[in-house]
Amino acid sequence: MRNIVLAGATGGIGRAIAEKLLESDDIRVWGLCRAPEDEKSWLGEHEGRLHLGAWDASEPAHFRKNLDDLLPEGIQMDGLIYATGLLHGEGLKPEKRLEDLDPENLSHAFSVNAIAFPMLVQALLPWLEHNDPKRFMAISAKVGSLEDNRMGGWYAYRASKAALNMFVRNLSIELPRRMKKVCCVAVHPGTTLTALSEPFKQSLEQLNVHKPADTAGNMVTIFDNLTEKDNGRFVDWDGGDLPW
Repeated sequence: MRNIVLAGATGGIGRAIAEKLLESDDIRVWGLCRAPEDEKSWLGEHEGRLHLGAWDASEPAHFRKNLDDLLPEGIQMDGLIYATGLLHGEGLKPEKRLEDLDPENLSHAFSVNAIAFPMLVQALLPWLEHNDPKRFMAISAKVGSLEDNRMGGWYAYRASKAALNMFVRNLSIELPRRMKKVCCVAVHPGTTLTALSEPFKQSLEQLNVHKPADTAGNMVTIFDNLTEKDNGRFVDWDGGDLPW
């Protein structure tokens, strides 16, 4: 039985990924989310194979305690999918010009979109001590590519996703020194119709917008096929490479 930690398990993409993973009888999903107490019916549908624990991506100091509360002692994890992201929210929206920048919003975006990923990997180390292959996949975004940025704007989201990509690259260098058969990648899921993209629905009409279930299928296919040769890649939703 494979054990996968899924951060952001109740989000638009995260929940769809969980459902896709659970289609395989040999997978248990250990999900992290804000309010697991609200998911009793979902847990009941997948009793014994879906487990949810409370966490807040903006509070990395608590991550070890979050995992201690969720994961049984002695169990070993086979991978991590980081499916948490922040684009807009209360008092926060994508910036169109320099005057829109707010230091608190920038800090919050960096905490959720970037900093939480390596801190979660750090907290997860005690559950990664076996020698089986391990996969780490961070859901990033194409707008985090430095080379691909030709429009500007969206300062907090672009910069925090670029930072996430750098964390992925750093981990892809260090993790093989600490454990065997490991792969760490950043993945662009494609534009997906979720609460994150809902405010921009009209402007997305000209794009290829995916349903969450389709995105989840693409993400799980990529995740399941990752090998050591893929370590350190920035992967597009269709399996191709994206420029850093």
